[in-house]
Amino acid sequence: MAPPRSARQQTVTVEGRTLRLSSLDKVLYPATGTTKADVLAYYAAVAPHLIRHASHRPLTRKRWVHGVGTPEEPGEVFFQKNIDDNAPAWVPRNAIQHKDHTNVYPLVDDLATLTWLGQIAALELHVPQWRFDADGARGNPDRLVLDLDPGDGVGLAECAEIARLARPILQGMGLEPFPVTSGSKGIHLYCALDGRLTSEQVSAVAHELARALEADHPDLAVSDMKKALRTGRVLVDWSQNHANKTTVSPYSLRGRFEPTVAAPRTWEELDDVDLGHLDYRAVLQRIGSLGDILAAATPPATGAGERGSAPTDRLSTYRAMRDASKTPEPVPEAVGPAGGNSFVIQEHHARRLHYDFRLEHEGVLVSWALPKGPPLTPSRNHLAVQTEDHPLDYGSFHGTIPKGEYGAGEVSIWDAGTYELEKWREGKEVICTLHGRPDGGLARGGTAIRRYALINTGGGPNGRSNWLIHLMKDQPAEARQDSPHDPGASPPVPADCGDTPPVEVQGIDPPAPVRAPGPGSVRPMLATLGSEQAIPDPDDWAYEMKWDGVRCIALVKDGAVTLASRNGIDTTATYPELGDLGEYLSADSAVLDGEIVALNAKGRPDFGLLQTRMKLTHRAEIDDARRKTPVRFMLFDLLELEGNDLTGLDYCQRRELLEKAVEEAEDGHVQVPPALDATLAEAVEASRQLGLEGIMAKRLTSDYQPGTRSASWVKIKHLHTQEVVVVGWRPGKGNRAAKIGSLLVAVPDGVDLRYVGRVGSGLTERDLAEVGSRLRKLARKTAPLDDVPGADASDAHWVRPALVGEVQYSEHTGTGRLRHPVWRGWRPDKTPSDVVVEL
Repeated sequence: MAPPRSARQQTVTVEGRTLRLSSLDKVLYPATGTTKADVLAYYAAVAPHLIRHASHRPLTRKRWVHGVGTPEEPGEVFFQKNIDDNAPAWVPRNAIQHKDHTNVYPLVDDLATLTWLGQIAALELHVPQWRFDADGARGNPDRLVLDLDPGDGVGLAECAEIARLARPILQGMGLEPFPVTSGSKGIHLYCALDGRLTSEQVSAVAHELARALEADHPDLAVSDMKKALRTGRVLVDWSQNHANKTTVSPYSLRGRFEPTVAAPRTWEELDDVDLGHLDYRAVLQRIGSLGDILAAATPPATGAGERGSAPTDRLSTYRAMRDASKTPEPVPEAVGPAGGNSFVIQEHHARRLHYDFRLEHEGVLVSWALPKGPPLTPSRNHLAVQTEDHPLDYGSFHGTIPKGEYGAGEVSIWDAGTYELEKWREGKEVICTLHGRPDGGLARGGTAIRRYALINTGGGPNGRSNWLIHLMKDQPAEARQDSPHDPGASPPVPADCGDTPPVEVQGIDPPAPVRAPGPGSVRPMLATLGSEQAIPDPDDWAYEMKWDGVRCIALVKDGAVTLASRNGIDTTATYPELGDLGEYLSADSAVLDGEIVALNAKGRPDFGLLQTRMKLTHRAEIDDARRKTPVRFMLFDLLELEGNDLTGLDYCQRRELLEKAVEEAEDGHVQVPPALDATLAEAVEASRQLGLEGIMAKRLTSDYQPGTRSASWVKIKHLHTQEVVVVGWRPGKGNRAAKIGSLLVAVPDGVDLRYVGRVGSGLTERDLAEVGSRLRKLARKTAPLDDVPGADASDAHWVRPALVGEVQYSEHTGTGRLRHPVWRGWRPDKTPSDVVVEL
């Protein structure tokens, strides 16, 4: 949501919440001409990162309703703790009881709330170092902060010096500090905590650290708050860890005369002699390439606060989203009686088909949206996005929610019944056994009795709570009897869930057991996109070439080789020349990770050339292509050796074992390319000179995290590439008349798709001929997304979003489109759920 600058007033919908935005052209920072519209656009862009660090915490605000003013005439500032009386009912909130009064604070847990805060000109957002727990009570701090505040005569350079002195002390305590230039005067250092210490204990530790710095460097540091002692020195303010103290949230704007930001920084930046504070424009540019470099400083939320944010009325959010006069859904005044054990799974044909999973608990139906429905086999975990609590009467609701209302579409009961509760850890974990109907959806998979686990995996898109739902391997005896077939053989939902584009949510798939019957059960560890500036302490990282191919997990057992793509598809028959992998292994069994590549005449990996191998299925075609385009297996990790799980070892240890375990084939079709004996800058330059795609930076001490996109692996690319989901096509012109001329493509955006443009360049006649029949089989009447411009949609033919390709592009436009996209090829090894937006 980014309101146009020219608009003075408009009504917008953000995550289903309706807000009226006014005075969008009001200048809040006269020195730079920054308007309220600019502020709203900034907070929308940084929302996922800001919410990560500020969510579930009582929020105090500093508001400049008429702008920050000028040095000659500063604007009036309002400091607020209690939530505004006219705040929307859906804004999450929680109370803190004091001896003689109670404060009710808003919680910045979602983009809609952050947008509301921008509308009321709450420029500075301040939070403590603790979160509300699942019961709405004050929890222990999950991070420590040191506020390095320069006195008269010193500045950021001296604060940076103190930060460097504090860093080894904190690391010696087992804490990793992350610097943030405050946007005001000094520097904040954040360290993640495990939540076992109280605020008083953390404050005491911080105080002792401040005293130690003062004792060792009395001319530079001071730990006493007295202003008279601070001239020429940096105050190490340890008091920010007190339970009643707050610190400006990372990514918050500041109410200075220019729109500076509390901006996360790298340690290398602190060494810059020109170190200064960043404004919001600089931060917007940084997050596009670096992402949230402070992410590790704040442990992910585990549902805390979501149930506790409205302890007195768990249906307030539900009611705020519905008008009882316009929808047939039940809208009761109060929650129901506690103690029941009903469940319902509803099939919901809204903008996207999904399934609503609801469990009766404490007088409401605790609810999750399942884009792919409940899993019917233990080998596949599905995404579950927690939504607002629903009333008990919703358990029998079916019918049509009118167009224009929240969740508009058809609702039917897919299955319902009762459940036996085994475990309920509020906001963290639920284990229960469902007893469905004999003719219900669960029974279609073999039995109506199913034992499930729901596990919270942290914050998701737009601040929502992501969980996974897992069918337990240990099922009740009655569920195992008379099962007519494999539960996974007849799923209730098609693999692509009708028109629902599967979504990838970081961290949603837990590490699969390494010792498995096949490599398809091992989810490879994934890298984040970054830049050279995103690598802290480059000497603590290893650097490998990035190979332009397809990911492969290989299982070798007693000489037999099984290959699987990144999403678990068996590709053993596709690459028969790799069937001798076991001959180059010094052990009888192993699980390895690597990249399959095809080399061109210059000996460079060529993704387009590899395309000729990826799509073949017939043995004769594969044998012919094997002779013309042989592939190589570039191995870079070892996950298991002789039945021993190695994923918990450091990268450098796994790498050493890999090099000892694998002997390079004489013709090079199996090899372990060496890590680069070079600095970061040298590695990047070497990759560029060799004409390769880029490099992979891997932290030497990182373990292997199956199924996780980790900041411990960073890919640094020379070219901008993006995997995309095909949502339609347009007919060509000229010699392509009556044929496919260009493809309309999109990327995941939460549970929906976001249009990123059309691509025709790079598509060969062979590409179009091969895919033409598939696209026509996937045809649908309506667009699978809402934001396609009229010019592109005018003659479009829409398809079900099931095919994935890859494009190269020059940059993103201001509207998020891809500028000058060029087709690189199809990705049959990936599904829409594998696509990640790479900014």
